Amino acid sequence: MRLLLIRHGQTPSNLGHFLDTARPGPGLTDLGVRQASALPRALAGEDIASLYASTLTRTQLTAAPLAAERGIQVRVRDGIRKLSAGDLEMRADEDAVRQYLTTAFGWSAGDIARRMPGGENGTEALARFDAVVAEAAGAGERSTVALVSHGAAIRVWTAARARNVTVGFAAEHRLENTGVVVVEGSPASGWTALSWAGTVVPGVTASGAADAGPAGRTLRGPEPEPPAGSPSD
Repeated sequence: MRLLLIRHGQTPSNLGHFLDTARPGPGLTDLGVRQASALPRALAGEDIASLYASTLTRTQLTAAPLAAERGIQVRVRDGIRKLSAGDLEMRADEDAVRQYLTTAFGWSAGDIARRMPGGENGTEALARFDAVVAEAAGAGERSTVALVSHGAAIRVWTAARARNVTVGFAAEHRLENTGVVVVEGSPASGWTALSWAGTVVPGVTASGAADAGPAGRTLRGPEPEPPAGSPSD
């Protein structure tokens, strides 16, 4: 099956670079509304069977124009909400952002027992996202499903589950508002990332298959430390 992992439109907290992860969260800025309105046209070539959004307001507002255009219902699921910032909530300083990103991408690298200060650990975060993906997979192996989620959640899950995306790649490549990561596969067979914000993911051949190393993951050198900077939320 084909998954379209879509980051929500711009929010006021994005402008301030805040770690804003609590429910229900802010709505969209004027630009965010325009970004959401542009999604139906941007995804016109995709035959979307079902559409999911997280329990945060910003993803549901982003999904609404696409749902209206396609005449489908938005399925709201807590599993694809923003990665909880715990004690770092609403901070925007460099130390907090670095701790948040280092912890989250550590989960992708396999350190799933590590816990966000005052928040969830990697086992919990990945399991809840996996559960929604598994539900979406019930639409059928040839279906396309759109999940409107959050930048860090999409990047961390893709790095953990796509055989051709390293932690270094996901850490270095932000996902802008309403950016889309396209992955293909199934919970049983695994996932291959086909494109990242419109760019073909390194390691994907012309046929769409991953050119992977012996362990089944594309080899592109050592994993760098996740960079400081604004999280994609």
